[in-house]
Amino acid sequence: MKQTFNSRLAKLAVAFSVAFAAPLSGIAQASSHDEVTVAYFLEWPTPNQVAQIEETFDKEMGVKVNWKSFGSGNDMSAAMAGGDVDISYSQGLIPFIVAVSKGLPIKTVGVAVGYAEADNCVVSDKNALDRSSKASIAKSLEGKKIATPVGNVTHYKLLKTLDHYGLSGDDVEIVPVSGGNDAAAAFLTGQVDIGCAFGGALDKMKEKGQVIMTGAAQEKIGILTFDVISVTEKFANEHPDLLVKFLQVTEDSNNSFAANKNAHWDTLAKASGMDVSGVKGYLGAHGSFSFPDRDAQLSAAWMGGNVQKLTKGAADFFVEQGVISKALSSYDDTIDTSFMKKVK
Repeated sequence: MKQTFNSRLAKLAVAFSVAFAAPLSGIAQASSHDEVTVAYFLEWPTPNQVAQIEETFDKEMGVKVNWKSFGSGNDMSAAMAGGDVDISYSQGLIPFIVAVSKGLPIKTVGVAVGYAEADNCVVSDKNALDRSSKASIAKSLEGKKIATPVGNVTHYKLLKTLDHYGLSGDDVEIVPVSGGNDAAAAFLTGQVDIGCAFGGALDKMKEKGQVIMTGAAQEKIGILTFDVISVTEKFANEHPDLLVKFLQVTEDSNNSFAANKNAHWDTLAKASGMDVSGVKGYLGAHGSFSFPDRDAQLSAAWMGGNVQKLTKGAADFFVEQGVISKALSSYDDTIDTSFMKKVK
């Protein structure tokens, strides 16, 4: 089993090396800032996509804003390295960590979306946990067989959850799988006691079990699951006013959506390339996405300290696992709150 686990991690390391084969010591020729290019994901609905469709960003920033969809956060990093993207909205934390660890001059300037409830581990009903105390939960988990993707946020969250209960990966049997659907398949066919995944795969498992910890409970003990707003240092240094305006429109969009969600479903469906029911699954009353406001982002729970701590911890973890070769001594300088502080 150890051989299989290490083999999968080796493949992940190769994949990251290929994604960042080009030198990352500097940003190439930037795009004209009569126009600004923003990277985003389709089928990942966020309130500021209303402003995207209505061209509110263009009006408030005073420039043409081009929205370019990408398939992964690593692709976003490569585009920023090539000077083709100025801002990446909702870039995954792990791709950001990999990029800055390899020297790409980009910074996190905001938290795009929290999705703790959309990435989790589920215990099957036949192995229900004894939740009478923290110690009893630990005893229930000990020795269990757990399927999880490895070398990503899901894996990291699993280990941090186990640590919260005084356990390590050695106290359970981790079965590495290639993705969330494989974890769900192993869980639903009874091959494992616990499955860890995200999105639709997680939803399928929750029909046959319960999460070890809710996303809200995880956030309270500092286990955050979120995407970032990242930007090239060149753009941030040369056009700080445009960056603040981008963050302001996003803040206003989040607040407007929270005040009246029903006014935006059709627009968000169009912007994200989804149907309305799919959008509501993420953003409805019981949706899995959350959008911390300006004050929350600047608090100690987020960019006021915890994000920096989590980023360093995740980077060190991936060095230990062989996914990246070296972590920075500190990631504090890669997280810049000065722009968010100017948001009203």
